[in-house]
Amino acid sequence: MKILLLRPHPGNDRFGLGPFFCVEPLGLEYLAAALIPKGHEVTIADLRFRPGPATWINRTRPGLVGIGCLHALEFDEIRATAREVRRASPQAFILVGGHAAAAYPAALECDEIDAICVDDGEEIVPAVVAAVEQGRDLAGVPGLRLRTPDGWVSTPPLAERTSLDLVPLPARHLVERHRSGYHCLLFKPVWLIETARGCPHNCSFCSVWQLYDRSCRERNLEAVVEDFAACGDAIFVADDLFWYNPARSLALAEALKRRGVFKRWILVQTRTDLIRRSADLMAAWRPLAKDFDIFLGLEAASDKGLDGLDKGADLEDSIEAVRIARSLKYGINGNFLVDTDWGVDDFRELWAFVEQYGLQRAGFTIRTPLPGTEYHQQMADRVAGQQWSNYDMHHLLWEPRIGAARFFELYAETWRRSILNTAGDKGIMAWIRQVRPSQIPYIMRVLWRTQRMMKTAEYLREHLATRPAATGAKELKTR
Repeated sequence: MKILLLRPHPGNDRFGLGPFFCVEPLGLEYLAAALIPKGHEVTIADLRFRPGPATWINRTRPGLVGIGCLHALEFDEIRATAREVRRASPQAFILVGGHAAAAYPAALECDEIDAICVDDGEEIVPAVVAAVEQGRDLAGVPGLRLRTPDGWVSTPPLAERTSLDLVPLPARHLVERHRSGYHCLLFKPVWLIETARGCPHNCSFCSVWQLYDRSCRERNLEAVVEDFAACGDAIFVADDLFWYNPARSLALAEALKRRGVFKRWILVQTRTDLIRRSADLMAAWRPLAKDFDIFLGLEAASDKGLDGLDKGADLEDSIEAVRIARSLKYGINGNFLVDTDWGVDDFRELWAFVEQYGLQRAGFTIRTPLPGTEYHQQMADRVAGQQWSNYDMHHLLWEPRIGAARFFELYAETWRRSILNTAGDKGIMAWIRQVRPSQIPYIMRVLWRTQRMMKTAEYLREHLATRPAATGAKELKTR
């Protein structure tokens, strides 16, 4: 069967660090790797680049179209893409999957979509394709929300979690046309690698552990080493919790060294408490890249704030993790959550912590009840009527305690204290000196787009334009 896999444009990227990140659709590449050996003709189209879905439909004439949905803010964009696909190819079977779709499929249950994959797709999608190709009832295919004449129904779950070793390495050749456009921070092009999937922790703001029942699965070392060796010089490791298994992580570092795999740049994501107890592991990994960055979920500037997020780590973990990483010459990027219940003193506490420990490379996002989390269920009444594009962690989904105007004034000031503020400690020329001449237009474009995060008026204008009508009326009435 001819299969077209689409990565839509995320839609709303006016705020946040989105301009710094455009990585390959790794999930679709894994699906393609599972489908190609079965004789299917697979095309991956990344709609963040031209052309649009109708053109790809005309080029490929697919029997099945798969659409990836990674974030809740993309829900409306996914539905719009499905409508466009349906107009261009009325007979094609339309399947949606990806993290956000699996975590909260209800947002995508519409007439244009035939089924939603609610678990990892490496086993499920080939089974869907086989059933569609043979005209069989899909009720026997596991891991789906399925549209039927009687409404949407769930098929049985997978018997067990899909092993990461069941499919070959990702079919990266299907996105080579876009490779030069994939970037991350200062590096371009960038390759995305996954060595493990899931997380055993239970942070209240995160939907990963709730989707995977706090499990963590690992790919065998031989395959991971082969993937590292086959990719280019700048690597972003997509694991939710890198170095989770210390013994395996140490063995992987040694295997990469034996293979002679060394990179210009690597970025990984992990936890502060893990780094604090793994200095020897950190030392073993550091020689594998000239520049090696770590993204840390710092989340809060106090133990009280961390406890309120069920983080399972304390402030001393954050301080020690930063100290250990810097002593080994790792770069530290991080993120803090800003709560709508904050007052002026809370913002000042964060500013003081950032200044004291030199964390200006951190980002600052508004604590948002992401669909698929218990927090979203708790806040259901407060977020009623919000458009999905506001779930980017930079919009207010309800009125903050100090009012929207004052909140955004302090929030913009928080971002002005970051390294992204070109009117601050790091000017445009300092950024330009860090990239190759050919990448100067890229970094200039990205920095221009991110400067709106320093401006209170930009947030307020967006807030007033996108809040639900009922909420807006209520706020006006109380003033």
